[in-house]
Amino acid sequence: MEITVTSTAFMPGKPIPVKYTGQGENISPDLFWRDTPDGVVSFALICDDPDAPAGTWVHWTIWSIPATSRGLAQGVPANASLSDGSVQGITSAGTSGYHGPMPPRGNAHRYYFRIYALDTVLSLPASANRAQLDAAMKGHVLSQGQLMGTYQRQ
Repeated sequence: MEITVTSTAFMPGKPIPVKYTGQGENISPDLFWRDTPDGVVSFALICDDPDAPAGTWVHWTIWSIPATSRGLAQGVPANASLSDGSVQGITSAGTSGYHGPMPPRGNAHRYYFRIYALDTVLSLPASANRAQLDAAMKGHVLSQGQLMGTYQRQ
């Protein structure tokens, strides 16, 4: 079963408001998930832009989200470690936490917010990048889901 991912900030396939981009407040949108499988021990989330000129750009990685969680509030702090035990990794910009859309002017880009239900809590340092997160999740994903939004810089 696929996890259903939603946000009050934008609808699937629709534009992400400027507030959540590098041209706005650069804060993370709220995200909610449901239809999670039994046996979840933790969640991980990856947000990326596959349309970036130099290849997929990672905007956010966060893991060790508690199994009881069904979402993330708007404006998650950029701290590497959060009070609930969640850990945020390094983005393609070299920073921790959410790094909002800021594509080159021109075409709209797609931004995928993917949630992964895991059968373990990952033991990764906050300095981990997307490749390290992908490797750690291998063989531990019970289910996943995604929400895609677009953004076009003016």
